[in-house]
Amino acid sequence: MRKSSRVPPNLRELRQWARSHEGKKLIRFTTTSVISTLISETVILFTYGLKIIPGEVQATLCGNVVAMLPAYHLNRRWAWGKRGPSKWGSEVAPFLAMSVTGTIMALFGATYARHVVHAHHWAHLVNTVIVGGTNIAAFAVFWVLKMLLFNRIFHTGEHHEVLAGEDGWVSRENS
Repeated sequence: MRKSSRVPPNLRELRQWARSHEGKKLIRFTTTSVISTLISETVILFTYGLKIIPGEVQATLCGNVVAMLPAYHLNRRWAWGKRGPSKWGSEVAPFLAMSVTGTIMALFGATYARHVVHAHHWAHLVNTVIVGGTNIAAFAVFWVLKMLLFNRIFHTGEHHEVLAGEDGWVSRENS
């Protein structure tokens, strides 16, 4: 019995979308989010886990502030393809507003984590996982909102419309 080498239609559609301008942008934004989350989590887990910064809230603040600069540059240059000087009013300020809002939510999470950590007498490793987990949870809430806002801020003017053709999906560029 011979296996078919045909790609299922939904997988073809997904690949076609991933090759479109919007698909590439969303993939790059997601990758940037993963990278900046890894940066903030690494700083939080390192500084809190090794007791360099003993406070849950302070370690969370430190990790998120450290991750802001690479997150801005990765989003601006790679995800949205912007070059040249940054525009304060239309790029930097909205990015900072969203980042600070996310950090504030992470600090609420860290405050909750501090309560949980001090209410129970678990091992420091468990406490570190709780602190890191609340940070991830807080930023997960903002991911879609940030993507939508940043897409508007860093809009490059290129659109791709995917149309259903008789023999599959066809991408058509609109200006």
